[in-house]
Amino acid sequence: MKKKIHPECYPNASVKCICGNSFEVGSTAPKISVEICSKCHPFYTGKDKIIDTAGRVERFKKRLEKATKKTKPLKKARKSSSK
Repeated sequence: MKKKIHPECYPNASVKCICGNSFEVGSTAPKISVEICSKCHPFYTGKDKIIDTAGRVERFKKRLEKATKKTKPLKKARKSSSK
């Protein structure tokens, strides 16, 4: 096997977030800086922004209603009188 082809492993690499939080992880880089971590991410902090899905559903239902009103009902096929 070739020698010295693998990157150096840092088991206690320091990760620093812009919010001030820092923690250690295993990495190939000795220091890592991130913009968002679990301490400041909206999903983990409970400040999650809810998207207005109800409005979208209502708009879809209105469009579906219009489309069904425009379509003509199917004509019933005549019964053939075979005697």
